[in-house]
Amino acid sequence: MMRLLLALTIAAAAWGADEATLEKGRKEEQRACLPCHSLRLIHSQRLSRAAWGRELDKMAGWGTKITERDALLEYLVASYGDDKPVTPPVVSGDGRKTK
Repeated sequence: MMRLLLALTIAAAAWGADEATLEKGRKEEQRACLPCHSLRLIHSQRLSRAAWGRELDKMAGWGTKITERDALLEYLVASYGDDKPVTPPVVSGDGRKTK
């Protein structure tokens, strides 16, 4: 959780997105995305603004109710845009990936 908050703070400073918008987007992700997707699936993506927008349109077309689309898009781009590095998986002491 601390990593996520740090990433959000850095993203907000780097892109000028205000922290309130990013937090609203994070909450919308929890509400709209998590019923069908794991955070790992969402957070492993590195998409452009246009590609994230298409994903949100696709999910809405499949019935997802996205009430804070602009905030969610801003959060996804700021946190998981195509210019962001992929976070390496967390591994246990024996080298196996953990959840």
